[in-house]
Amino acid sequence: MTEMQNAEPLLEVRNLKRHFPVDDGFFVQSQKSVKAVDGVDLSIAPGEALGLVGESGCGKSTLGRNIVRLDKPTAGEICFEGVDIAPMGDRELKPYRRQIQIIFQNPFSSLNPRLTVGNMLMEPLMLHGEGNRAERRQKVLELLELVGLGADHFDRYPHEFSGGQRQRLGIARALALRPKLVVCDEPVSALDVSIQSQIINLLRDLQEEFQLSYLFISHDLSVVEHMCDRVAVMYLGRIVEIASAKALYEKTFHPYTRALLSALPVPDPTVETEEIILEGSVPSPVNPPPGCHFSTRCPFATPACSESTPELREFEPGHFVRCSRLEEIL
Repeated sequence: MTEMQNAEPLLEVRNLKRHFPVDDGFFVQSQKSVKAVDGVDLSIAPGEALGLVGESGCGKSTLGRNIVRLDKPTAGEICFEGVDIAPMGDRELKPYRRQIQIIFQNPFSSLNPRLTVGNMLMEPLMLHGEGNRAERRQKVLELLELVGLGADHFDRYPHEFSGGQRQRLGIARALALRPKLVVCDEPVSALDVSIQSQIINLLRDLQEEFQLSYLFISHDLSVVEHMCDRVAVMYLGRIVEIASAKALYEKTFHPYTRALLSALPVPDPTVETEEIILEGSVPSPVNPPPGCHFSTRCPFATPACSESTPELREFEPGHFVRCSRLEEIL
């Protein structure tokens, strides 16, 4: 873990923002916007798995899509191997497309139903000019073996597969060009529990074999603990806490992270746990609270919390927290 922290980052995101304009009508020009991602800073080292957790609607998937550049950020930098890809157009992005890939959440809608498995997996190879048809076919057969599917699946269509098999195909497609970074956008949330463990183990094996870096987006904190080296907690478009997985699960500082972890089920019925119930609902990203976004639900909030925006600061070595009252709370 120490070697990863000291290594030059593969990906570095600086003050990234993605605001979506709100349409008030055909003849009305709205000044409002949905602040889905509102000033995110994070980095991923080569070979590292960074978990990204938070409630639904906090901006996790939007951040992932911006990093892959399926969506263009409103502001900020996305530095991949020292090069800012945020302002690039499609032509400039092409060499980086093969280095950054994504595994989508829903294996039933992320595959083209009109293409056979072979054609679907050969398509990215063809677009990037890899070999002739025979060589591409051989690479696809190797990919299928790699993700636990045989050569007999080459001419089948996506509807002929189960959910777990479809997600294996999604993983094979993401690995077709041998990327360095893979964004996993809740890759197991749509699968049965028994299949989830198979896909997680496959992702871990592939990471070790190809030295992949992962941005692992999930709302399941137990999966993230098993899968990731570090964990970033996101709330209403901002990172509120980031640390190594071991440090975060052993010593949680931010009140929001504490509430998330308290909701984890404990398998031992003799162990008593206290669940922290947050009052109210998540504020609208169109009109987030001033100052600390969590102040409207935080049990420790004071009027001063809504007056200034707290910085993400290093409270312990490698453990960053966004809270201006942290010392008082502790």
